[in-house]
Amino acid sequence: MQILVTGAAGYIGSHVVKQLLEQTDYEIIIIDNLSTGFQNTIDTLKKLDSTNKRIKFYNQDLSQWEKVEEIFKENDIKEIIHFAAFSQVAESMTNPIKYYSNNTINTTNLVKVASDYGVEKFIFSSTAAVYGDVTSENIPIKEDLAKDPINPYGSSKLFSESIIKDVASINANFKYVILRYFNVAGADIDGKVGENHDPETHLIPLVVKTALGKRDSIKIFGDDYDTEDGTCIRDYIHVCDLADAHIQALKYLETNPSDIFNCGYGYGYSVKEVVEAVKKVSNIDFKVDIEKRRIGDPAVLISDNTKIKTKMNWTPKYNDLELICKTALEWEKRI
Repeated sequence: MQILVTGAAGYIGSHVVKQLLEQTDYEIIIIDNLSTGFQNTIDTLKKLDSTNKRIKFYNQDLSQWEKVEEIFKENDIKEIIHFAAFSQVAESMTNPIKYYSNNTINTTNLVKVASDYGVEKFIFSSTAAVYGDVTSENIPIKEDLAKDPINPYGSSKLFSESIIKDVASINANFKYVILRYFNVAGADIDGKVGENHDPETHLIPLVVKTALGKRDSIKIFGDDYDTEDGTCIRDYIHVCDLADAHIQALKYLETNPSDIFNCGYGYGYSVKEVVEAVKKVSNIDFKVDIEKRRIGDPAVLISDNTKIKTKMNWTPKYNDLELICKTALEWEKRI
């Protein structure tokens, strides 16, 4: 059986492909234009394929719709995991067209081609950014909370969610799972793949880079929030647990209807706790600068993960902050 994974040269997609190789017998079709992913990641994944037959890579931009359709004609794709997207919130504020063109328009075409060619399962990489600026009384966040994104990145993903749901409503053979990620962090337990963004905006890799001397200091934006230590709290999920959620989503759709799930641990850690965890696992002290708050940073963002744990029987294995930071640290040493 063939599965298409878009954006597999990137952070989360590469971890999912590694688990697909380990846990399933899929032939894996990869589409990635390498705009934010890396050829050496594809090379690593191919080396992990002991048969040398299970990965077929197309260096292809999803905006070239006719060429994408040719890939469907050449293969018998019945399942898709769609990661390919831009994900920098700040950039989306200054270049919204880039985000709507890639994240929404290209997803629309992919969904159309998928529906036309008989795809039965569509797993979509979405984000907690669709919820917007959530007030404290709505923490932890449930999936049915009203969606009100405050940036084009979140809006582009929410539009894509609507498109997927609408197509499924008129095509009974097309089922989906939408996964809304909270703060993804860490790296492969085996150290084969990991996180490498340019520019890097995620907290844990930035702190790790500081510990390794690749940055002069780490900045904490605000220490006067209404939290125990005054810094923002976020729900961090290890990338290997998130990857597993995608594998479980494929199994879930075998006997269950389409659905939407939060992906997080259901509790959070503060920025200062992350900094201290990295200092502990690295045994390195480093400079920490306290800056003013950034506009739009809510004090607390935590998922309610009850639904994914009960309906999908998803059981996280790596929900430990020090382990998350340690795997990120070990990966950063390699790159």
